[in-house]
Amino acid sequence: MSDYQAMQAALMSDIAAASDLDALEALRVAALGKAGSITALLKSLGGMTPDERQAQGPQIHALREAVTAALADRKTALDAAALDVRLAAEAIDMTLPADAAPRGSVHPVSQVMDELAEIFADMGFAVATGPEIEDDWRNFTALNIPETHPARAMHDTFYFPDTDAEGRAMLLRTHTSPVQIRTMMAQEPPIRIIAPGRVYRSDSDATHTPMFHQVEGLVIDRGIHIGHLKWTLETFLKAYFERDDIVLRLRPSYFPFTEPSAEVDVGYKQEKGRRIVGGHGDDDGHAWMELLGSGMVNRRVIANCGLDPDEWQGFAFGVGVDRLAMLKYGMDDLRAFFDGDLRWLAHYGFGALSVPTLSGGISA
Repeated sequence: MSDYQAMQAALMSDIAAASDLDALEALRVAALGKAGSITALLKSLGGMTPDERQAQGPQIHALREAVTAALADRKTALDAAALDVRLAAEAIDMTLPADAAPRGSVHPVSQVMDELAEIFADMGFAVATGPEIEDDWRNFTALNIPETHPARAMHDTFYFPDTDAEGRAMLLRTHTSPVQIRTMMAQEPPIRIIAPGRVYRSDSDATHTPMFHQVEGLVIDRGIHIGHLKWTLETFLKAYFERDDIVLRLRPSYFPFTEPSAEVDVGYKQEKGRRIVGGHGDDDGHAWMELLGSGMVNRRVIANCGLDPDEWQGFAFGVGVDRLAMLKYGMDDLRAFFDGDLRWLAHYGFGALSVPTLSGGISA
């Protein structure tokens, strides 16, 4: 056996016996590093005669290639063994809950709208929608709001410079009542709808914003009276606030589109700086708070929609969705609803699976 063969056999034996990647790297440096044994042989070729170089050169290069291949094979084997050990040590217990991943949240306004839809659907109401850009006939005139009414003024309403094809002024709707008009003109009674959506008014402070959300309800049928209105509102508010001690007080008021009209107050108490809806407003520690407006639909409104007011009667009501959210979930500044602050949304927002149901709980 030549010296080169003996050297290769010894290196192969050492490589095969390397127990880890560090030992293998030490062997590679000793053989193929700048001061390695095989590197020294390659350098010695420069001092040989042509005959010596022709005789020994192929043997030295074959030695280098064999050792290089053996090192690569052993490294692959050691890498696979190390991976097996690591995988065995990193076994995952599939019964453990997964780490919480970053996720978005459902805005309280969206959640409350879902709650309202769930409650009113249980009472036979459908959800109706309409455009946010309206003409002044549906937004004002059809609702028996006179030309001189303050609500029509520029300082209360966002008007567009253009008019529609019939010459009517166009505006951002100030309430969702135009949806009631559109519904009464589009379908035959009986009608039971709620109309949630965005509305716009020139107002801005801690409890008012230029854009806010409103839900209105409308019932048109034969023989409808104010007792039906009171029962509907009581049932709705008890389900929404999830309390049986909701007490209502109806105060006479005026709205052009209802007659008679009533402001609806609810009893509440102050607790740790927060208004808690429930109880009788005249009880000790309680007071009354105005919550929504309501009334029997004015005969002129019914007639404006092409229905006979001697045959059909109805009631309507309206309440701010943002206000309902503030009262139920303890928010105190309406402007925060639209700031887009992720900290606020993380605190008050709802999970995607927090779907309100009457069986599981409206605010579950």
